[in-house]
Formats: sequence, structure tokens, C-alpha cells
Amino acid sequence: MTHFVVTGTDTDIGKTVFSAALTAALGASYWKPVQSGLEGGTDSERIAQLTGLNDTGHPRIFPEHYRLVTPASPHLSAEIDGVEIDPAAITPPVCKGPLVIEGAGGALVPVTRTVLFADLFARWQLPVIICARTGLGTISHTLMTIESLRSRGVPIHGITFIGDAMPDSEAVIPEISGVRRLGRLDRLSRLDRDSLIAAFDAGFDIKDFQ
Repeated sequence: MTHFVVTGTDTDIGKTVFSAALTAALGASYWKPVQSGLEGGTDSERIAQLTGLNDTGHPRIFPEHYRLVTPASPHLSAEIDGVEIDPAAITPPVCKGPLVIEGAGGALVPVTRTVLFADLFARWQLPVIICARTGLGTISHTLMTIESLRSRGVPIHGITFIGDAMPDSEAVIPEISGVRRLGRLDRLSRLDRDSLIAAFDAGFDIKDFQ
């Protein structure tokens, strides 16, 4: 059974799009533990749109453990919304087959004022895929993310780059860190299920996720 946690080096770098691509490629279920901000749609709704998960029988989208209205870091969003988050209660759902779990923002985003997403990953002990943009600054951001996860004993499955090709950055980060490059997902001008699956097939080897 293959379960993966998808995290990032920052927010708005393409984690949800990659999560959709991986979910579709594996025929997996999907779970977003904490959603901050409901206006404009949720990540789970976007996954459903991009994968058609809810129309395919068994593979499905599990409900968020916390749905927060305020678009902010979960710790602050919960405080504004008057919600008390219990990190110990945030546990991956039991499901048949593979599961893709998407974090919020970067690995060090606070769930509460004392617990970070990286702390949850350490407790779960599931392999983590780091999504990194290919633009300027990615070397430092990605290496810091790797060090923060390693310091907590989080198993790292590999790095996924998102954006235009940047051969040097895509080579030097794995060389320095020892974490393998899984592939790169191009930015797509047309984003739908077919184009996403085609981009995943072009940029990755499914065997690396099985």
C-alpha cells in the first residue's frame, strides 16, 4: 500500500496540481487534513475537478479534519474562526489502496502555535514528497526544507520540481542533499485531467511511486 505526503518549500507553488496528478496516476484517494480559506473553492474540490475522483467508484476524497474559513496559516485561521485544533486528532484515514495527503503551504507552516506540519509528518512516518519551484531562491528554500524534515526524522521520498526547466538547480539540490529528483511538472496553459496526466507521464516514471 502506497501512501505519500505532499509538502512544499512555500505556498502557491503547485502542490495541489501535483497532488492531483499523482492521485490520478496512482488511482489513489486524497486527503487534505486542514483547509484554511473556503472562498473560491477548496483544494479538495480542485482535486475532484482535476481527477474526477468522486465519479470513479472506490478512489475518493476524504473530508478535511478541519475546514477553516479565514485564509491564513491554520494556527491563526483557527484562532480567528474560534476553532481549537487538536493535532493529536489529525490522523490519516484508513483506506484501501494508495492515499495522497496534501499539507498546507510549506513544511514548517504552524498547525497550532506549538505544532508544525513537519511535526505531524514525523508522527505519521509516511514518505514525504517535497514540491519545489524551479525559480530563483529554490536551492536555499529546498535545502532548508530537507534539513527541517530530516531533523525530525521524517522519511523523504524525493523532490518534485514545478515550473520551467532549470537544469542547474534541478541537479545541484539532489547533489548537495542526497535526496533524489523524482521529476518535473511543467506549468500547463490548459489545466484539465487529460493535460495533467500527459504532463505527469512526460515528467515522471510511475515506478518511482510504486
